[in-house]
Amino acid sequence: MSTVPARSGQRLVLGGVSWQTYLRLLRAFDDRYLRITYDRGELEIMTLSPEHERFKRLLDRLVFVLVEELGWNMASFGSMTFKRRKRKRGLEPDECYWVQSEPLVRGKDQISLRRDPPPDLVLEIEVTNSALDRPSIYAALGVPEIWQYDGQDLRIHLLGSGGRYAESTNSRAFPFLPPAELTRFLGMRAALAETDFLRQFRTWVRDRIAAGWQ
Repeated sequence: MSTVPARSGQRLVLGGVSWQTYLRLLRAFDDRYLRITYDRGELEIMTLSPEHERFKRLLDRLVFVLVEELGWNMASFGSMTFKRRKRKRGLEPDECYWVQSEPLVRGKDQISLRRDPPPDLVLEIEVTNSALDRPSIYAALGVPEIWQYDGQDLRIHLLGSGGRYAESTNSRAFPFLPPAELTRFLGMRAALAETDFLRQFRTWVRDRIAAGWQ
C-alpha cells in the first residue's frame, strides 16, 4: 500500500485487491468525490483538485455548446462508473458522451456495458496523474475515443483495430473540429469571465457553421 503525491491532490494505490473488495469500496465511497480505478487486482483511489475540476467543467461546457449549435443529439452521463467483472477492470471518466450512438441509449437513466454500447467519447483531465494505465482500461471496455487535457494541450486518442490508442489530429466524434482550436479557447480562460468565454466559443462555432463547417 502506498500514498503517492500526484501533481495535484493525493492518490492511494493498493495491490492484491479482489473484484468483490472493489465493489464494496465503490458502495462505501458512493457519496464521496473520489476517482477509483481498478485494473486486475490493482486499485487506485485519487482525490480531485480544484484545477482538475475547473478544466473538466470548462471542456464539458464547450462540448455542450458545440453539440447544441450543430443541432445534434447527445447523451451524457458525467463521471459514472464503468466496470466489467469478466475483464476485472473499472473506472470513472471525467465526462462521457454518446454522440453517434445516442439513439441506442436515448431515454435511459442507467447504462450497463453488458447491454449498452460504450460512450463514443470520454474526457480525461491529466493534471492529476494516475498510477494505473487508464487508457488500457478504456481499450478493454471498447471506448473509441479519449480526449486528454493536461492544462496546456488537448490530445485526441483513437482506438485502433489492434486494441490500442494512437494520437490523432482528428476527432472521430467531431471529425471537422481541430483540437488546436479547443486548446486555444481553453487558453483564454484566465483572461475572460466564464460566461464571456462560452459566448465567444458559441460565436466561433456559429461562424464556422455559417461557412459550411458541417
